[in-house]
Amino acid sequence: MKIIDIIKSPKPTLSFEVFPPKTSQNFESVRMAIEEIAELEPDFMSVTYGAGGGTSDFTADIAAGIQDKYGVPALAHMTCVSSPRTQVRRVTDTLKDKGITNVLALRGDIPEGFDLSTADYRYASELIREIRERGDFCIGGACYPEAHPESKDSFADLARLKEKADSGCEFFTTQMFFDNAILYNFIYRARAAGISVPIVAGIMPVTNAAQIKRIMAISGAALPQHFVRIVDRYGSNPKAMMQAGIAYATAQIIDLFANGVPAVHVYSMNKPEIARLIMENVSHIIR
Repeated sequence: MKIIDIIKSPKPTLSFEVFPPKTSQNFESVRMAIEEIAELEPDFMSVTYGAGGGTSDFTADIAAGIQDKYGVPALAHMTCVSSPRTQVRRVTDTLKDKGITNVLALRGDIPEGFDLSTADYRYASELIREIRERGDFCIGGACYPEAHPESKDSFADLARLKEKADSGCEFFTTQMFFDNAILYNFIYRARAAGISVPIVAGIMPVTNAAQIKRIMAISGAALPQHFVRIVDRYGSNPKAMMQAGIAYATAQIIDLFANGVPAVHVYSMNKPEIARLIMENVSHIIR
């Protein structure tokens, strides 16, 4: 089933992101964690491509396993910035062979010292056009409610987003954010810029204080004072921080659904207990 059809269904959509192991030695433990999340029957699951495509060989296998064994639609990530055109075409063929019809097309992080001018793909929009030409894929993309860190400003960021939509991107999934007002403002500006495709809200449950530095380094997301106070108060108590982080993410999700956001994608960090608690907290809302 195509993700765009799931997102456009009348009921709220809840999905989870998982990621492949970094090495083959960890494959079995990661597979078991991912399968525990699949057993919760989310609306779909996305499988990341790995930094620099390092774990890309596992992505198609895990996505296919999620679909074939559990009947959960899978969304396979694909990055392109350091990948030659031959590799991208090989990966799309592999996805087709395994019955994966949903792809999240991303530029990816630029490796240190890499000359972008020599790349076969410089922007995600170029990858989107390539995938569109190679099969009947449902293609999603990424968006940044607080603007991409490399963008000159929010106007330039929206221009790039519009280019992705015009290239064939059918929906966008946001980078994590911790203040829903930021997302609502972003959606308003995106619609005003002529971007009409559905926007899926990406939510990161913060369940330990150590995540904060990593989150800031990756996304630069603004941290509301009431969120900072929660981390300051409970960060040194792992069990309390777990409860508080799940409660905060749950409140965000409920507010998003109440305000008409059709779909929420949870960055579960391969932790079945986080996925299970979130699912339990909103079970009647999404069902």
